[in-house]
Amino acid sequence: MFSDTHFHFHHLIEGGLDGAGILSQLVERNTFFGLDIGTRSDDLLRRHVQMQETVARLPDGLRQAADEMIYYSAGIWPDVDEIKNRVESVKKLEDSIQAFCDKSHLVAIGECGLDHHWNPSGVDGRCESDFDQSVYEGEKELFQMQIDLARRMNLPVIVHSRDAFEDSIDCIKNMGYHKGIIHCYSYGKDETRAFLDLGWYIAFGGATTYTKKARMDEMRELLRYVPDDRILMETDSPYLAPVPFRGQINTPVLIEHCYNFVAQARGVLASELSLTVDKNIRELFKLD
Repeated sequence: MFSDTHFHFHHLIEGGLDGAGILSQLVERNTFFGLDIGTRSDDLLRRHVQMQETVARLPDGLRQAADEMIYYSAGIWPDVDEIKNRVESVKKLEDSIQAFCDKSHLVAIGECGLDHHWNPSGVDGRCESDFDQSVYEGEKELFQMQIDLARRMNLPVIVHSRDAFEDSIDCIKNMGYHKGIIHCYSYGKDETRAFLDLGWYIAFGGATTYTKKARMDEMRELLRYVPDDRILMETDSPYLAPVPFRGQINTPVLIEHCYNFVAQARGVLASELSLTVDKNIRELFKLD
């Protein structure tokens, strides 16, 4: 029933969770679409192998459906090392795409973009001192190089933009390519309008369920503001587990809680929202 436009399934496998069990649940729910996202220049082929090994552990009757459901993106999250070696990294990314044997299921470039939420205690270990002027400018260049790659391949872009609205939209406008998703959306209504006016899709996930009571009306207004033909849903697992699982490892199975929260804010049934998202997925990713 529920689609999921974005999940880091490879992280679930590497994290020791029951990837086959999670995948079985998604197939049994008739999940239409799951996107295994790229974050590093060299992870596409490894992710595909891991996924195939996971699918092989499923019962015979579920394997074909699982294969049909799983799609891939390839992209470079703005890690400091990837930024500093951006020319080599993008070349490595392109080479991995050329070597990918399942090109019909490679449907996007990303995630890529800008992250200015520096937190030395976070999982990425970064801090503001890592970002001198050359790295700051290099981060934008790495983002724009991947937008250019998406344009050359006629694929949508999955954009990571955290505490970086102005720079993100400047990069997007500079490249003049407006086809893709602003994922894990974390901005307000004015920023939303700017992205929508350029033709971008907006993807909501578990973080929307964390909204504080004082800002709930503002969040509901934002969720209603995004038009039907531009809204997507995602889990971003293993991160951002929705309420009531906040703080736990997230999995794609929990997407229904995101649907329930957003559907209630929009005044529709979760099943209706799921059909809307399915339609948008088919349109954006050019699926039959």
